[in-house]
Amino acid sequence: MDFDDWITEDVKNVLLVEPNFPIPNKSRNHSNFLPIGLLKIAAYLREKSINVKLIRFDENNNLDLAQMTLDLTPQDDFIPDLICVTSIFTYWSKYVKNAVFYYKNKYKNVPIIVGGIYASLMPKHCKEYTKCDDVITGYIKGAEEIIPAYDLVDVDYQILHTSRGCIRKCGFCGTYIIEPEWVCKKTIKNEIIKKKLIFYDNNLLANAYIENILKELIELKKEKKITYVESQSGFDGRILRKKPHLAKMLKDAGFKNPKIAWDYGIIQAPKIKEQIDLLTDAGFNAKEISVFMIYNYEPCYEEMEEKRVKCAEWGVQITDCRYRPLNATYDNYSSYKTKGQSSEDYYIHTKEGWTDSKIRKFRRNIRRHNICMRHEVDYHSSILERKKISQNQSQKYRNMGYDEVKKYLPDAWTPFRFHDASEKDYFKLEKKFTEK
Repeated sequence: MDFDDWITEDVKNVLLVEPNFPIPNKSRNHSNFLPIGLLKIAAYLREKSINVKLIRFDENNNLDLAQMTLDLTPQDDFIPDLICVTSIFTYWSKYVKNAVFYYKNKYKNVPIIVGGIYASLMPKHCKEYTKCDDVITGYIKGAEEIIPAYDLVDVDYQILHTSRGCIRKCGFCGTYIIEPEWVCKKTIKNEIIKKKLIFYDNNLLANAYIENILKELIELKKEKKITYVESQSGFDGRILRKKPHLAKMLKDAGFKNPKIAWDYGIIQAPKIKEQIDLLTDAGFNAKEISVFMIYNYEPCYEEMEEKRVKCAEWGVQITDCRYRPLNATYDNYSSYKTKGQSSEDYYIHTKEGWTDSKIRKFRRNIRRHNICMRHEVDYHSSILERKKISQNQSQKYRNMGYDEVKKYLPDAWTPFRFHDASEKDYFKLEKKFTEK
């Protein structure tokens, strides 16, 4: 069934549920995780005079099914006629299942439908695994032209789409499955209600009317109606190279923290450098530019490390993404597991030689790399970062370059050289230092 088929004349109250996904509390209202789909549905239903209630990260939803021994009697006067549960990544499917289970027991005769990324990528699995009443795939077109119900959340920004779908079909991305139709807007100026804008386009620059949209943003910025603009996804470098004037338009429109993608091997380095030069020539500072890199995928650790060193030479940061297959339904990776994990815990791309230790090593390299780029220094030391030495001594070391300071700080790490996966872990070196 389509979403509208569920909105019958008997539906007066709709409960909108964001499951208790494992998102850090500090990121709950971050633009990367805001349940924008539910906010659009809320606005869409309100136009039909339907009452809505949004439940976000209810602590009960995170319980294992065996622990559901709570009093599930409705506690308020809002009794839903329909429940809509959103989903994000396929590997967080268990949180969707827990939410469906919980609300099916709380409101036994109320239908529950699930939508979102997981539902759209794996509708059959979602229906059978969660035991929901229906799965809604894709986005709800009727809700696209309506301002989302931002009053239901506490944010000072708004999320915008100038397009749906993508002109590319990358093997690690499910956009072409979720949104198979490429649809572009000619204008967005009438949708803007806040001064901070976050674009959710999968390929913003591919919009056939991007120049018109950028001109609208430039004018709105001049009129001080907007103060901050960012694209959640990276800019398509192939388009940027074909239309270099877009770089200056992005800068003039007020875009912050521009990102480009380096999806494949080191052979792409000259083209990536060209894209970075276009952005810096347009006025962006190198350290505010970030390069998307997907790891635990086809380039092996060694080649990914070569790419990272290139980014250090260019002075740019890296936005890393650990690869999981599009049909992965679990991911129990934990950064706190000191003894390591196996492919039984999470996906490891062993075909390219990735291992648990290499994945952890590369992620640590990225963290230290970004600290060095942001602060424009040539080394990182956890001993200094955690203030494990006196302030005077710390200042002395901070004035040294890497070649000199490595004589004194065993965990000194520089982003400008290749780091073999087997080299000593800097946490152990830090501990050795503090035990002196």
